[in-house]
Amino acid sequence: MAGQRVTRQQFFDEVFHGNPPRGENGEIRITRVRVPGREVDLAHVMGTSARRTCETLGLDIGTHEGEDHAGEALGFMRFTPWEAVVVADIAVKHGSVELGFMDRFNGSLILCGQIADIESAEQEILDYFDHELDFHVCKMTRR
Repeated sequence: MAGQRVTRQQFFDEVFHGNPPRGENGEIRITRVRVPGREVDLAHVMGTSARRTCETLGLDIGTHEGEDHAGEALGFMRFTPWEAVVVADIAVKHGSVELGFMDRFNGSLILCGQIADIESAEQEILDYFDHELDFHVCKMTRR
């Protein structure tokens, strides 16, 4: 199987019913390669953040120095390809939310604001990426 493409079913058949590929010491060696597609693979809303959570996320440093986001809801999103994080523009134009953090290099976005505004902004982003850009999008989760 080395060097050739196999289907998922062929791989499972080989590993579970055949003679799986083994390393020099006889151990089974599996490498999983993930090629990012066009997707939003994280959309999570966390209500009422604690001060320690905000400090851990760095929401009290840099451009946010002196701000206190404790007690606000936080929205977390992750995009591939990473350039898609520029969608933060939709979030701030759609609701009363702030950009807590945006990393264009790994596609991470953290939004700060009231829980209803965060949920609304994230849903708007998911709908735009799903219907307009034809991305695979995950469901929004809440805690």
